[in-house]
Amino acid sequence: MSAYVLGQINITDVETFKRYSEKVALTVQQYGGRYLVRGGPVEKLEGSFSGRRMVVIEFRSVEAAKQWYTSEEYAPLIELRRSASDGDLLLVDGV
Repeated sequence: MSAYVLGQINITDVETFKRYSEKVALTVQQYGGRYLVRGGPVEKLEGSFSGRRMVVIEFRSVEAAKQWYTSEEYAPLIELRRSASDGDLLLVDGV
């Protein structure tokens, strides 16, 4: 069953975040993930959403998503992302 990594990200350092963006896609692909949403305009329909950048990545399973997130390839990129942004990442099991 598919699983999804959902991110709401507020970029605080554009140049550093560009370096992260250039490298992260290869790690996602390496672990079988694919982007469904990667940035783009966000329109709030309801609620208190702040309008941050949105990312949705699909993996074949929760286990595959966790393998990517905890991988040695992604570990240094987590620190790079955190140094250039703040936000939330969630792992959601599909139906």
